[in-house]
Parts: sequence; structure tokens; C-alpha cells
Amino acid sequence: MTVIREADLIDSIADALQYISYFHAPDFIRAMAAAWAREENPGAKQAMAQILVNSRMCAIGRRPICQDTGTANVMVQVGSQARLELSGSLQDAVDEATRRAYRLDTNPLRASVVVDPLGARRNSGDNTPAMLSTEIVAGDKVTVHVSAKGGGSENKAKFTVLNPSASVADWVVQTVETLGAGWCPPGILGIGVGGSADKAMALAKKALNDPIDMADLLRRGPRDRTEELRLEIHDRVNALGIGAQGLGGVTTVLDVKIRSFPTHAASLPVGLIPNCAATRHVAFTLDGRGPARFTPPDLSDWPEILLDQANAQARRIDLDTLNDAVIASLQPGQTLLLSGTLYTGRDAAHKRMVEMLDRGEALPVDLKGRAIYYVGPVDAVGDEAIGPAGPTTATRMDKFTDRILAATGLKLMIGKAERGPEALEAIARHKAPYLIAVGGAAYLVSKAIVEAEPVAFEDLGMEAIYRLKVADMPVTVAVDSQGNSIHKTGPALWRRTPSQTA
Repeated sequence: MTVIREADLIDSIADALQYISYFHAPDFIRAMAAAWAREENPGAKQAMAQILVNSRMCAIGRRPICQDTGTANVMVQVGSQARLELSGSLQDAVDEATRRAYRLDTNPLRASVVVDPLGARRNSGDNTPAMLSTEIVAGDKVTVHVSAKGGGSENKAKFTVLNPSASVADWVVQTVETLGAGWCPPGILGIGVGGSADKAMALAKKALNDPIDMADLLRRGPRDRTEELRLEIHDRVNALGIGAQGLGGVTTVLDVKIRSFPTHAASLPVGLIPNCAATRHVAFTLDGRGPARFTPPDLSDWPEILLDQANAQARRIDLDTLNDAVIASLQPGQTLLLSGTLYTGRDAAHKRMVEMLDRGEALPVDLKGRAIYYVGPVDAVGDEAIGPAGPTTATRMDKFTDRILAATGLKLMIGKAERGPEALEAIARHKAPYLIAVGGAAYLVSKAIVEAEPVAFEDLGMEAIYRLKVADMPVTVAVDSQGNSIHKTGPALWRRTPSQTA
């Protein structure tokens, strides 16, 4: 019987979590590079270019691809003829690996897991517990799939039980059309069909770890009903025109992965889980001969992209001299390079500011005429001003937007994805445009931040308010001062019939 030592398991999982924090899988890079090459919308092409440049920078600098370094998802398959030599539970061992990975001083990862989800929602501080699933399989080895799942894409997970005669493709396409851009397309769709409610969602999550092979499938054609369904969904979703970051474009999904399982005759359970542009996963097998070893990908997998050419066409904005004329001149889809003072603030900070306003208290920062960035950065290392600092989903701030704009005189907001009707009305009412930074380009964005100082709510950890100094931070105007949104006009412009995308 093969004996797997606890130390080898812990070391391997910890190394895997570090590895996927800064290395995209080569199949993902190739698929994204191909999508970038064929993209026709300049705005979407620029967004994908930033994702690819960011990815290469992270591979070289060994820093996180995204500031949301995700929950640790660990799927362990234990061979029936293998024995795990553990001092406690498997959960304890996996949590220890997660703790080591996320607290590594040379590349600290952001702790995003909160305990007591129905109460205080206190951050665990080390991203534990991990999301562990186990399975006993044939053989004498232990295989582990490790992934880091960001909240933006995980929040878009959906489940339904269809009638057996219903179309899975219809439901998926209709559902994706309602998801918005908070899952940071282009990415992968994981779909689980059959089993039970919990089984379908587990299948969808597992499917996200399958190799990307859509290009091969398109070339050779389908061999069975599952592959026919993959092609149909891929074609129809891309025909929606959502595009990279929801800006409109040719590619919304890079691949569609489907797993199925027998189910009740009266049921057709379907789970849908998208993976974002920070798709991060790796698998390894332990055979009792020591911990796993991970080989860095070849840098030649990344295309050579010069962002300077695109930035040369961008408009430079001084955040320290904003005025009504500048604000009114911003147009949806316009690329900007921001310099000057920028404040951070996301969910918890907005909630606390509104509570203070409700009590008639003065806020700890003066936001009048300023810009705020919805971000929770990774801790800095070495001489960094700040760690990877990509945007978070802006819709979570929608319910606070009108009150904050009315009470503070805030002039610009920066996040990712679309804004809802409530926020669009507030933006138009207060003439305060909304800009987007590219989700999945966190390390690239952080290089534009030259100073970072916490100035309020430091007890909130990564959700504290920081005062930043930025130099040529790249953003796109998503909503102008009249409330016109690129996330409405862009996809409408690029929408096609499915046959046009084949």
C-alpha cells in the first residue's frame, strides 16, 4: 500500500496555491492570445492586451495575477490502495497548506475568507478554511486539483432544475446574458448536468479544471452530444456580443466545459459556474516518493504586446484638478490615463461611511471633487508601493452610490463591470462618471500606483481606505456624466446571430 506523508501533501498544496497565484495555465494563455488576435472591437482588444501583459508580468515577477487571490478550492482523490498518513483531519492538513501559502512573506496572498457568514463576518486572516472536497477512487495514488476561485466569478454561479424536455443551451445562454461583466469575461463556463442539486454544482466546478480544447473541437467537429452542446453554447454566448469586460466584442467565452451524471427521470438539474480572466488551477499526483514539483510555463507562450502604442492614443487626466468641464467631456468607451490623488473604498468602507453620515458624523476623508477606486489590494512586498490592486465589482456599491455622491461631492468612481439602474440614476443626477479598470490586470494596475497610505478604517484590513498617488493608471470611461453606459451600447453594437460567429 502506498503511504502519502502529511508533510508531502501540505507542501504540495501550499506550493500549488503559490504557483497558480502568478502562473496562468499555458492552455489558457494560448486561448486568450488567440482571442486577442481575432478581436475586432478596439476597446475589448485593449482589455485583453492588458490581461495578457499583466499575466506575463506576474509570471516574471512571481506576484498575483489578481488582487482577489480567491478561496482555496482543493479536490482530493484518494486511491483505495493508498493511505494518507495524517496527524489530524484532512481538512486540518489542507488548511495548514492554505495558511502557509497565503501567509508566505515573499508573496503574500490576500485573505478574503470571512468566518461567521451570518454574523460579524470576521476575516479569518489566513484565507482558511479551504473549500475541500474528497473522493475515493481506484488506484494507489492521491491526485489533487487545486484552484483559486475569485469572488467576482463565483458570485455569478447559477443553478436550476429544468424539465427533462427543456433545452440546456437555451437556459445557459439566457442566464449568461443576465450575468453582466462582473465575472470578468472572457473566461470559461463550467456546466454540470444531472445528478442532484449538489451534484450538478460539483460537476460544474470540476469541469472548470478540464483542459481548454475549444480550438481543436472547432477544427475537428463534435463526436458526441456533449461536444455538440459545448459548440452550440460557445457559439451562441459569443454571439451575444458581451465581449471582454462587457465592453462588447467577438469573444465572451474561451471555452465551455460540460460534465454530466445520471439523474432522476423527472429531473434535469443544471449548474453553471463561470471562471474569470484570472482562471487559476493546477493538478498533481502523489505516489509516496515526495512532494509534487511544478514546472514554470515557457514565457514564449505569451504573445509580444506593446501597450505603449494603445496608451499613446489615451487622454491624460489630472485627478487633482478635476472640474465640471473635464467631467462633462468624458465619453463612454474613451481610454484615460489617470494621474494624481485617488482614494480607495469598497463594500465595508462604503457601509461604514453611510452609517457615519446617518449619525451626522464627519467622514475621515474629504472626497469632494475626488475619485474613489473600488479595490482591496494585496499586501506590498519589497519596494512596492502596493501589491496587485485590480478593481472589484462595482454593483456591490450601487446601493450606497446616491448617498455618497450627494453627501461628499465625489466626482469619479472606478471599479469593474456594469452599474445597475439605481447607480446609473445617481450618476446622472450628480454628474459623477464611472470608469473601469480591467479585471484580471491587477499587477499591471499596481505599477501605476506610486504611493499608498492607509488613512481610515484600518481595522478593515484590505477594505481600509487608502490614499493613493497614481501615474498614468489606465481606465476606460464606462458611464458618462449623463448616465450613458458602454455596458449597454457596446454589447448591443456587437451582438450577432450565432451563425455569424461560426
